[in-house]
Amino acid sequence: QVQLVESGGGLVQPGGSLRLSCAASGSIFSIETMGWFRQAPGKDREFVAAITWNGGNTYYADSVKDRFSISRDAAKNTLYLQMNSLKAEDTAVYYCNARISTYTSNSVGDYWGQGTQVTVSS
Repeated sequence: QVQLVESGGGLVQPGGSLRLSCAASGSIFSIETMGWFRQAPGKDREFVAAITWNGGNTYYADSVKDRFSISRDAAKNTLYLQMNSLKAEDTAVYYCNARISTYTSNSVGDYWGQGTQVTVSS
């Protein structure tokens, strides 16, 4: 019903930048929030950033505040994460998450993308 497709991951040197994208498609009635999570090897998945779709309110984990910026293009149902001043500890698989109501459901569902690898290394 809903697909989330991430792009933009890759290998970058410490101090560098990357921009992740997540495009939502399918039987979307409305988007409540979208966000980014990440999971490093051997660690639990953790929250990175989120944005409310209508109001554009943003939320960040302390570890990325002032370095990462989340934004959205509501017309394209696309979420972005601009990552600057990247550190080795930012290395992880980054997952897009969305809370979406569809035309076939009366409730808000929780959807995940397949993940995109971000590696910060010299």
